[in-house]
Amino acid sequence: MAYKSILTITTDVSGAAAQIDAAVAIARREDAHLDVLCIGVDLTQTGYYYAGASAILTQAAFDQAREDVARNEEEIRKRLESEDIRWSVDTAVAQIGALGGPVATLARFSDLVVLNKPYGPSGTQAAEAILEAALFEGRAPVLVLPEGFSDAEFGKRIALAWNQSDEAMAATRAAMPLLKASALTDITVIDPPAHGPERSDPGGMLSQLLSRHGIRAEVSVLAKTMPKTSDILARHVRDIDADLVVMGAYGHSRFREAILGGTTRNMLEFAEVPVFMAH
Repeated sequence: MAYKSILTITTDVSGAAAQIDAAVAIARREDAHLDVLCIGVDLTQTGYYYAGASAILTQAAFDQAREDVARNEEEIRKRLESEDIRWSVDTAVAQIGALGGPVATLARFSDLVVLNKPYGPSGTQAAEAILEAALFEGRAPVLVLPEGFSDAEFGKRIALAWNQSDEAMAATRAAMPLLKASALTDITVIDPPAHGPERSDPGGMLSQLLSRHGIRAEVSVLAKTMPKTSDILARHVRDIDADLVVMGAYGHSRFREAILGGTTRNMLEFAEVPVFMAH
């Protein structure tokens, strides 16, 4: 399998230059079709205004979102018209709470969704909603880019976070084209359980699976020497000079991740390299 249908989503083209550049580069690298979805975000919070003002403000917010998305679409088309890849641009207008609809519709028919990381100084509530919609409603693998990342030169050395979970296996299967193209895949196991099917050989069965696909893989078993698993994983990524992380998304409930953090959110917030996720 290869990635032949790639989707990227933007709500503000002025801050998405690196994201578009990266999506174009990845589409060229994979010989894929690039779909760009421009979303105009209607910021109206229905119910916060008295009845007479509500309709007026709702219409004004919708009109502004429609103008924004039309302008973004025009700029995206100008940006892509000289590229030597296959591409298309679509638009939608939605409130924050309804972003899942247009995102999931396209994401579920895409091999890969490319997004900027939704956390940090440039993160927005809309970006978080788009990421979650692509992962959970669209059921698509997502490649999350660190700030300013704009090329396709990644995946030579991959850190594959393995904890025996369904999410980690889903991410592994979805990342197969990237794993096959890598020079080395490091199966990273942090604080493996003392009991279970892999207790005597953590990561061994996964290493065997990957090797049968022609993937050069090795296993790193790390002790939990820091309070956060994400900190250990991030340090290991730097130690082995990995340029891509593959991991399962949201091993705990989404509510717990949103309120307390968790490995997934922490990795995305502080990632220095692209992070490939699936759920």
